[in-house]
Amino acid sequence: MNILFLCVGNSGRSQIAEGLARDMLPKSFDIRSAGSKPAKIVHKDAIKVMSEIGIDISSHKTKSIKDLDDDFMNELDYVITLCSEEVCPVLPNNTEMLHWPNEDPDNDQLNDLQSRNAFLKTRENIFKLLKKFFILNS
Repeated sequence: MNILFLCVGNSGRSQIAEGLARDMLPKSFDIRSAGSKPAKIVHKDAIKVMSEIGIDISSHKTKSIKDLDDDFMNELDYVITLCSEEVCPVLPNNTEMLHWPNEDPDNDQLNDLQSRNAFLKTRENIFKLLKKFFILNS
């Protein structure tokens, strides 16, 4: 099964979703993430909250939808968008689309503790959505 997690920056939500899904779902699944306007790096707090539960995404790189290979894109089973307040990327494909709205935790107005808590909330929410997804699709 091929699953793509999408958001705008590919620095937080979709990286967290990719890391969690790779840990929770069967290893035979091809799970990736991308963004419509990728940031330069994966957010430090996304890396930190995933590390706290034993999932290392520190080597992940942000990527554009355009960076994904055609074989993967042509064989997609699910595209899961994670945007909330901004416009989510849309792919013209007959793939099943799911929308899991999550507020963007990457906010320059937050102090260090608030930022960590925002990423923690995002991780916990995506974890719950993935458990439900796994139950419904196994």
